[in-house]
Amino acid sequence: MGSLPTDNLESLSMCSQNPLDPDEFRRQALRTFNIDFLADYYKNVESYPVRSQVEPGYLRKRLPETTPNNSESIETILQDVTNDIIPGLTHWQSPNYFAYFPSSGSIAGFLGEMLSTGFNVVGFNWMSSPAATELESIVMNWLGQMLTLPKSFLFSSDGSSGGGGVLQGTTCEAILCTLTAARDKMLNKIGRENINQLVVYASDQTHCAMQKAAQIAGINPKNFRAIATSKSTNFSLFPSSLQSTILADIESGLVPLFLCATVGTTSSTAVDPIGPLCEVAKMHGIWVHVDAAYAGCACICPEFRHFIDGVEEADSFSLNAHKWFFTTLDCCCLWVKDSSSLVKARSTNPEYLKNKASESKQVIDYKDWQVALSRRFRSMKLWLVLRSYGIANLRTFLRSHVKMAKHFQGLIGMDNRFEIVVPRTFSMQPIFENDYIEAQTNEINAKLLESVNASGKIYMTHVVVGGERHVTGAWKVVQEHTDAILGELDGTIVDIVG
Repeated sequence: MGSLPTDNLESLSMCSQNPLDPDEFRRQALRTFNIDFLADYYKNVESYPVRSQVEPGYLRKRLPETTPNNSESIETILQDVTNDIIPGLTHWQSPNYFAYFPSSGSIAGFLGEMLSTGFNVVGFNWMSSPAATELESIVMNWLGQMLTLPKSFLFSSDGSSGGGGVLQGTTCEAILCTLTAARDKMLNKIGRENINQLVVYASDQTHCAMQKAAQIAGINPKNFRAIATSKSTNFSLFPSSLQSTILADIESGLVPLFLCATVGTTSSTAVDPIGPLCEVAKMHGIWVHVDAAYAGCACICPEFRHFIDGVEEADSFSLNAHKWFFTTLDCCCLWVKDSSSLVKARSTNPEYLKNKASESKQVIDYKDWQVALSRRFRSMKLWLVLRSYGIANLRTFLRSHVKMAKHFQGLIGMDNRFEIVVPRTFSMQPIFENDYIEAQTNEINAKLLESVNASGKIYMTHVVVGGERHVTGAWKVVQEHTDAILGELDGTIVDIVG
C-alpha cells in the first residue's frame, strides 16, 4: 500500500498520510469507532423504531451535495451516522424484527468479518492467498459433515469424490452458478444452438432467485415452469405435478434441464420432497438443486435432518449461513457433486493468472466456482462461528428459536380472529386475520400489517399464498392494532397504547 500524494499536505491535517497507519487505525477503530460505537448500538437497538420511519429522499436533504474538500474527523462522521444514517435504517438486529428472514449476527460472526476486512485479501486462486482457499475448503467440509451430507458433496483428501463446497455471496449466485453448469453440460450434448429448447422447473413457491438466474443464463422466459402448489400439500411441490409437466414439455420437443427444490420456502416454509422429486428428475436427466437458504441450517439438529432426506440424489445443495447461522451477510454455502461442471462453465486462464500451483492440479482455484473473479475471505467469519460456539451451542440456539415460534403459535391459537395458514415447521409462522368475509380479508390484513409496521414497535412482512418476551410483545402489538382496525369497521373507537 503506497502513501497519499504529498503535494497538498495542508488538506491532511486531520488524517495520516498513510491510509493504513497502525496507530491511527488503533485510535479510530478501537477507542472511537468499532467497539464502543457498535456495542452501544446493539445495547440500544430495541429503542429504535424497527422499520425506518423516514420518507423517500430524506438523506439528500440532510447531506451536502458535494464531497468535502478537506478531511473530517471520525468523531464528526460518527455524529452524522447517529443523526442522519441510523434514522434511515431498518434494524435487522432488533429483537422486534420479524420480517423477511432472520439475519442473525453474532459476536463471532462480527469479529470474523473484522478479520476478513482487515486482511483484505483477494483470494481468487490458491496462490493469491493459500490460507483463504484452504480454510474455505475445510469449513465447508466441517459444515457438510454437521449436516451429514453424503461424501460425494465433500472434498476428499485424495480428490476421488469430485465434489466439494464453496462460499458464494447469496443464493442468487449459487443458483446461477449451478444453472449455468447444468446448461453448458446439456448444450455440449445437444448443441449450443438449442438453448431455446431448455426448460427450468420450480414451484410457484420457489424464491424469485430461480427466475432471475434463468433470465441471466439465457433460458427462454417461456420455458420457465412455476408449477402450481396447493394448501392440501402445504404448498410443497408434488412429484406427480412435476412429472406431468415434464412429459408435456418433452411431447412439445423441449429439453428438461434443471429443477430447483426448496426446503423452507420464503412464503410458507414449505418443504419439497427431495427424494421423490429426484426420482422423477433423474428419469429425464435433470440437474436437481436443493435450495435450503433459510431452513438448511436447522438440519444440523438431528430432529430436523429428515427434511433434507434424499439430498444424496441431488446434484447441488445450498444454504445461507447469514440467515439462521449467526454469520454476517454475505455467506451462502454451496456444495456440488461434480465440481468440474462448475469449473468448465466459467473457467478462464489468462497469462497473468498462471502459476505452478494451479498447473499442478493439486489446489482449488475458487475463481472458477463463481461468477466474479475477485472474492472475499468469507470463510474466516464462518470458521469463527463454528469454533466459538461449537455444534452443541449452535443446536441450542436454533432450537430456542423454534421454541419461540411454538410459543407464538400457541398465542395465535387463543385468538379465534386469526388463522394459521400452514402448520409451523421451523421458526416462521404465517398467519392471517379471518374475522370477516373473504372479500374483505386481504384488505383488512394489508391494513393491519401497515398499521403494525408503521408503529415502529415490530416489523413483519406479507406474502400471498393460495426471545419469548419479544414474541409475546409482538403478538400484543398485533392484537392491539387488530382491535383498532376492526373497531373502526364496527364503529368502535379503540385506543392503541403508545
